[in-house]
Amino acid sequence: MNLHAPIHTRTRRLAAAALFATAVSWLWPHAAGAQAQAFPTKPIRLVVTFPSGGAPDILARLFSEKASLGQTVVVDNRPGAGGNIGADFVAKAAPDGHTLVMATVGTHAINGSLYSKMSYDMVKDFTPVGHVASAPNLLVVTNALPVRNVAEFIAYLKANPDKVSFGSPGIGTSVHVSGELFKSMTGTKMQHVPYKGRQFAIPDLVGGQIQAMFDNMPSALPMAREGKIRALAQTTAQRSSAAPDVPTVAETVPGFEATTWFAIFAPAGTPREIVARLNGEMQRVFKLPDVEERMKSLGLVTWISTPEELARLQAAEITKWSKVVQESGARAD
Repeated sequence: MNLHAPIHTRTRRLAAAALFATAVSWLWPHAAGAQAQAFPTKPIRLVVTFPSGGAPDILARLFSEKASLGQTVVVDNRPGAGGNIGADFVAKAAPDGHTLVMATVGTHAINGSLYSKMSYDMVKDFTPVGHVASAPNLLVVTNALPVRNVAEFIAYLKANPDKVSFGSPGIGTSVHVSGELFKSMTGTKMQHVPYKGRQFAIPDLVGGQIQAMFDNMPSALPMAREGKIRALAQTTAQRSSAAPDVPTVAETVPGFEATTWFAIFAPAGTPREIVARLNGEMQRVFKLPDVEERMKSLGLVTWISTPEELARLQAAEITKWSKVVQESGARAD
C-alpha cells in the first residue's frame, strides 16, 4: 500500500481488504459445508483389506447393502501383506469421503510394529470415522489333534515343541498375534504359517496340513458348529453370548486377552462434515434390528463409536500390541 496516498484512499483500500478477508472467512466454511451437502457425488468405494468371507468383508457388505447415502457403496477386496496393500491404497486416495477402508486391529494397530518398512502411517495418513464392531478370536484345532481343551493343548505343545503349525490369513493379523501372545504366555512353541486369506488356511486346517488357528469368531464358529473343526477357547476376557459353552483362554491362562476389532477410516484430511455424515449413517445401519441380530449370531459385538473415541482406542491398541510384538520377537520381514 502507498503510505503517501491520501488518508481517505488508504482507508478505502483497508476497508476493501477487510471486506475481502471477511468474505473469504465466511465463504470457506460455507464452501466446505456445501461440499459435505453435495457428498457423495459418485459411488463410495469401501476397501476390505482381506479376501471375501471373513469378518471385515461381512461387515463391509452389511453396510453396502443397507447404506442410504444417495450413491451405492461398492465393496472392493484388496488383500495382501497382512492388510497393508488395501490400507495403503486408501491412505493415498483423495480425501473426499469416496474411498474408505474397513480397517482391522492389524492394519491400524499392529502392523506398524511388525513391519520394518511401512508404506503408510497408521495414524497420520487416516481420519477416523468410527469403530464398528469387535469380536473374540476362536482357538480352533483340526479334529485329528488329540486335545479337547486349552490345558490339554498346552501339554501337547510342550510335549511336541515346534511340531504344531498354526495358520493365519497373514502376518500382523489379529489371528497371527493372538497365536504369538499365546506362545509367549504359555512358554510353548508353534510354527506360524501365513496364508493370503482365511479361505486358503481353513481347508488346510480341516485337512490337517496345519493343526491350529486363532481365527475370527464370525468365520470359525459356524464351521465349529458343523463339526468340521474343534473349538477349544475364545480369546476375549469374557465368554461371548454367541458361544457361551466355549470357555475363554483366560480361564486356563489368567490375563490372556486378544480382541479383534473393525473400524472405518478415511484418508487424512477428509472434511469433518463428510466424516460426520458417514458416522451418522454407520450409526443408523449397524443399529438396524436385522443387522444387529446378524452380527450377534456371528459373535460380533456392535459398538459404533465417534471418530474421537476411535482415535483413543487406536492409540491404546498401538501401545498394547507393540509390546506384544516386541516381547514375542515376531517380525514380518
